[in-house]
Amino acid sequence: METVSFVIPVRDEEAVLPELYRRLDAVAQQLQADTEFIFVDDGSTDGSRQILSRLRGDDERVKILCLARNFGHQRAITAGLDFASGDAIVIMDADLQDPPEVALEMIPLWREGYEVVHAVRRRRDGESGLKLWTANRFYRLMHRLSDVQLPVDTGDFRLVDRRVAQVVRRMREPDRYLRGMFAWVGFRQTNVPYDRDARFAGSTKNSWGRMISFAIDGIMGFSVAPLRFILGLGFVISLLSVAMGIVAIVIKLTGGLPPGGQGWASLTVLITFLAGIQLVVLGMIGLYVARAYEQGKNRPLYLVASAEGLRAGPSGPLGEDDVLRTEREAPETALDPSQ
Repeated sequence: METVSFVIPVRDEEAVLPELYRRLDAVAQQLQADTEFIFVDDGSTDGSRQILSRLRGDDERVKILCLARNFGHQRAITAGLDFASGDAIVIMDADLQDPPEVALEMIPLWREGYEVVHAVRRRRDGESGLKLWTANRFYRLMHRLSDVQLPVDTGDFRLVDRRVAQVVRRMREPDRYLRGMFAWVGFRQTNVPYDRDARFAGSTKNSWGRMISFAIDGIMGFSVAPLRFILGLGFVISLLSVAMGIVAIVIKLTGGLPPGGQGWASLTVLITFLAGIQLVVLGMIGLYVARAYEQGKNRPLYLVASAEGLRAGPSGPLGEDDVLRTEREAPETALDPSQ
């Protein structure tokens, strides 16, 4: 029988977990497939781990992966993918803004042969107008700038086939933007529209700083448009400076005053403007260099502190030596995209 894995990153969600499990269980009973619920505890400081342990005591489908500290949402999802054994893997957040019931629409499409099913937000409840506007602008900007076609208005809520998961497991870059990575791999993809609910309980863990950092990771991970922009800007500024020089020479030869008269105000403004442009350009280039530097360190994406009920994907059972192990390398049986 088919197996469907649910990968759910968790961080301080003790108020949500009982209701989340109840709804997952109700969905699983309708799937006509074996299921597993992989909860990835990404450094929770509340009672989330204790609640997950109680749920596992009552239901062996509940499997727990506890990371050694908070490694971030994208790496927590990566950890869940690495350990998922399902033929299909549903990725969703724990806050119930992603309704588990949407999986009932995804699975039939997967059975039809689609290997990536994106959940596209039709409506987003419980979010501010500013958040909705910035998210809308960002997704459309990414769609225009990216070197691959990214679906608009999608988050991390999606279903992926085992083959797709095996390919993504081999992509170990530290600055992870999984939404773009799943679009990059190709295969047969489709969308399911859904209405995103308000958070069931608790508060969001995503500050504006984290969201801006995540947006930068997305743009720089899947586009070189910023580099093209600063190259074009450099040419434009150079042409303008040559034009201003010619104008100044002509005015001087005709007996007039150079631009700015006898004062230095215009010259000061011009110099500070160009200095600002140079700092922006160097900063942007520095971000790309920093990404290469971070990847060159070759550090693991995450560390596992403990695991309950999990197998290391295709690599075999999890043993004593695997606690606090690194998950830098992808499973040996992962599909090589070149094959």
